[in-house]
Order: sequence, then structure tokens, then C-alpha cells
Amino acid sequence: MKLLRTIRLDPSDTFVFEQAADPGEWAVSGTFVFWNADPATLEGRARNAFRSGFLGLSSLGWSTLVQIVEASEDERLAVIDLLAKQLVVQFAAPSVADAAAAAEEEVAFAESLCSPPTDMLVAVHRTYKDGEVCERFRTLRPRYGDKPARAFSFLEVEGEEETSGDRVDLIAMAERERK
Repeated sequence: MKLLRTIRLDPSDTFVFEQAADPGEWAVSGTFVFWNADPATLEGRARNAFRSGFLGLSSLGWSTLVQIVEASEDERLAVIDLLAKQLVVQFAAPSVADAAAAAEEEVAFAESLCSPPTDMLVAVHRTYKDGEVCERFRTLRPRYGDKPARAFSFLEVEGEEETSGDRVDLIAMAERERK
């Protein structure tokens, strides 16, 4: 079976998100974090997390990219257990049983994103329109075979061909962060 782990190709997540996930954390989509927020009113780093973040389960930080990795059944069960504990402690799940059921659902959804080959990267773009959240996932792979990937030196997008009018200016964000 395959699951998702956070990956950091450059330091941009550390200034794009309020809290960046550590590289190598188990990850899920994390859209549930925004269940009681109005996505239309999110600003700054919270908006970035909503629009393009995967949730790292240990830190509850965000990652722009996740990597598809092989996982054992024991690892899958540990991921469900970790998420269920986070749902109880950090998100006030009404019961451990409810948290476990929600964690199982969230991990199953993450597994559904893992049909591409192992080591592929996955990115998400979320939008909010007419009261609904829409998620679009893209897989990314090195352009030139098995050479090591460096940030911004690769990427063929598989899947969605449509591009959004939304743009993120990473350089301007970094400059604001330094001030």
C-alpha cells in the first residue's frame, strides 16, 4: 500500500505557512482543518494553507508537496492512530470512536491519491466557490527520468491542464517576512 509523506524541496514552506510541516511526516489532505472557517475570508498564511497545503500529522504543519511512498499495514494503522489522537486533542473530536472513524476516512482519502507510482510528488489547489470547497490534485515527476530533483528544476504536471488565475509571489512574501 502507499501513503503520503511531506517533502520540502526548498525553504519556501517555512514562510508561506504559519507552521511548516517537517520533511518526512505522514500527511493527509487536511481540508478538515478549515471546517468551521469561511474560506472566503481567510487571509495571508491561513489562506495559503487552505489553497495549497497538505497537513503533516506530527506537527500539524503544512507542506506544499507530498511524496507517494510505500507503507506497511502497521504504518497505516499508526497513521490512523496518530491522526485520531490529534483530532481528539487539537480539534476537540466528540469521542475517540468518532476521531478514529474520521481518521480512517481521511487516511483512506490520502490512499486514493496514491495510485501514481511511488516517489511521485502530489500538489493540491483548493478553491472555494458558491459555498463549496473544490480540491484539484496534480502529480509531478522529474522531467528527465531518474535524475535527482531540485526545486524549480523539473516538473511535468499530470492531470489537470487548467490553470488558476491565482498567483503567489514567493519573493514578495519572503521580503515581507524579513521586515
